[in-house]
Amino acid sequence: MTPQQQLLQKKQLRQILRERRRRLSPSEQHQASQHLKKILCRQHCYLRSQRIALYLTNDGEIDPKEIAHKAWQQGKQCFLPVLHPLKSGWLQFLPWTPTTRMKKNRFGIPEPDARFYQAAPAWSLDLVLLPLTGFDRKGHRMGMGGGFYDRTFAFINTPGCIRAPQLIGLAHECQRVDQLPINSWDIPLAGIASDQQFYTTN
Repeated sequence: MTPQQQLLQKKQLRQILRERRRRLSPSEQHQASQHLKKILCRQHCYLRSQRIALYLTNDGEIDPKEIAHKAWQQGKQCFLPVLHPLKSGWLQFLPWTPTTRMKKNRFGIPEPDARFYQAAPAWSLDLVLLPLTGFDRKGHRMGMGGGFYDRTFAFINTPGCIRAPQLIGLAHECQRVDQLPINSWDIPLAGIASDQQFYTTN
């Protein structure tokens, strides 16, 4: 298979998996979010973390908002990804609380208004929960194709990296496939949590 054919195949699979999660009803989405919280919040990676990055949904992703509410109740700090103002294709992370002042980015996704908050270095986070378009049991993942998380956390793969957050992918169980292709630049995940199971990947 040529690289062009592989790219087309991946694009088609991404569309299929996005459509699967979009078809979930509001009730199904709510139940999935509740189940995800129960599964993830008993994991060691969550229990020992104080600085947690999450995301806001906009395309049928499994919603981590229930996790955020629990984290706030437990005195943990939460952060949201924000498009980096100076480095195209990169993310920075701003603090997020129920009273954070928000604005919409160029994709129409609400994010903390960077005029009022100081970004936290990516390495300073303990746990990063990122949305997946698809995954397999081996921990291979498919994102939206923009490479934002891969660029931002590429430092994890550099020799001598002393401190780095654990990256956990979140997805609906219906987004699991038998096998996904991997790329050399993909940042490995420490685990994947769905509404049905936690998959350890290392």
